[in-house]
Amino acid sequence: MRFKGLDLNLLVALDSLLTERTLTEAARRINLSQPAMSAAVSRLRAYFGDELFAMKGRRLVPTSRAERLATPVREALLQIQLSIISHYEFNPTESHRRFVIRLSDCSTLVFFQRVVERVSRDAPNVRFELLPPADDHDEFLRRGEVDFVILPDSLMSSAHPKATLFEDRLVCVGCCTNKQLSRRLTFERYMSIGQVAVRCALTRKSAIEECFFLEHGLKRRIDVSVQSFSMIPSMLLGTDRIGMLPLRLVRHFEKTTPLRIVDLPFSLPAFTETVQWPAFHNSDPASTWLREIILQEASCIAPPNESTQASSPSKVGQDVSSPTPPCDRIPLDTP
Repeated sequence: MRFKGLDLNLLVALDSLLTERTLTEAARRINLSQPAMSAAVSRLRAYFGDELFAMKGRRLVPTSRAERLATPVREALLQIQLSIISHYEFNPTESHRRFVIRLSDCSTLVFFQRVVERVSRDAPNVRFELLPPADDHDEFLRRGEVDFVILPDSLMSSAHPKATLFEDRLVCVGCCTNKQLSRRLTFERYMSIGQVAVRCALTRKSAIEECFFLEHGLKRRIDVSVQSFSMIPSMLLGTDRIGMLPLRLVRHFEKTTPLRIVDLPFSLPAFTETVQWPAFHNSDPASTWLREIILQEASCIAPPNESTQASSPSKVGQDVSSPTPPCDRIPLDTP
């Protein structure tokens, strides 16, 4: 079927080519033979009067014309899918919807497991695919390849709707036997102590702590690099190394891991964890349903001043609001 001279099936082929960047994978994605996909490329070139793709090795490199077509083609196909093909009354108890969500291990452990638990009761057939954060999460959102992204607000895009979930802050953590934390932790000693730090996939946008060190031209002594925050506590045990963790994640581990917690000897702002979703999902009833659950569960999380006592110049790092064992919380002004 043609619309103003364009076979609309060619838009599906073009979107697949722009996504996969190889002829073979693009053909497989939409169940076409390779000769049929080659024919589609020829017809696309004829219609748009542009080569659209050049070969570099085995990869397809889009021309500037093809790159300009990428967003409107994807948005048109997604709008058709959401408004015409998939328009339905969403019934959570019967749905087999799979939600793709990109978030950190920290957000998974301290928050999203609550969402999964609730959904398992209300919609037992709904499935989740939880993936790590990525540099190009904006692109995943734009192409509709992810339902939600959960990250600190400073890393979010301005091109899609978002909502605040909860606040957190970073603290210094070490093993309960760490002699370095048995007395006042100065900035100089902090910088000299061996550290366990995260080296994650977010290379284009630095994490909060990295921004601080980059801004001040400082370099920490990192002895061990790990893939995620949740790996830090076990790497601290039995050593005099320290790590930097979100306070809520420390609260998660403190029940089973003997840690010593102190505030950092320098000022870092609290950060806000945020959820973001593709703009065109605003009209998707399944997305709206899960979004409401996410926000409801976030509203049940205690604010930071209920998780730890507010710091003061004379009693920084103390906590009297929750049981002490197995963590040993010490004031930074302890001699």
